Amino acid sequence: MTVFRIDRTTPLSADEAWRRLTDWPAHSDGVPLTKISVLTPGPTRVGTVFVARTALGPAGFDDPMEVVHWQPPTAGSPGHCRLEKRGRTVLGWAEIHVQRAEGPPGVTRVRWEEDLRAGPLPRLCDPLTARAGRVVFGRAVDRLLRF
Repeated sequence: MTVFRIDRTTPLSADEAWRRLTDWPAHSDGVPLTKISVLTPGPTRVGTVFVARTALGPAGFDDPMEVVHWQPPTAGSPGHCRLEKRGRTVLGWAEIHVQRAEGPPGVTRVRWEEDLRAGPLPRLCDPLTARAGRVVFGRAVDRLLRF
């Protein structure tokens, strides 16, 4: 299992952090060689499907995902989104958690947690896959939350 976690704090409101993190096409700017296409009409909800296409020239692979849990943040509860990977090459899930932090006003906590498995790679590669995921998705989250 290659579960990794990215934790961040941001001065953005919980609503704004949620909006940015769940703007699926915007992830294309932060993940190298990847373009994301949403296949279902908006707004995002349970059942929304999108595909991350990672390619260099004609060589590449698709990472189709489906939103299976969708709860935007409200004044009294945190936001939570769960994505299930539906492809053959990339397997696993991702969860996004967004909530106003306790303590100083104007601070939001974000957690991105993911189980990322590359189908053809042996389990021996799991630690490397988790490390690469932390770096790539950590940069993407930082870019999306930049203000």
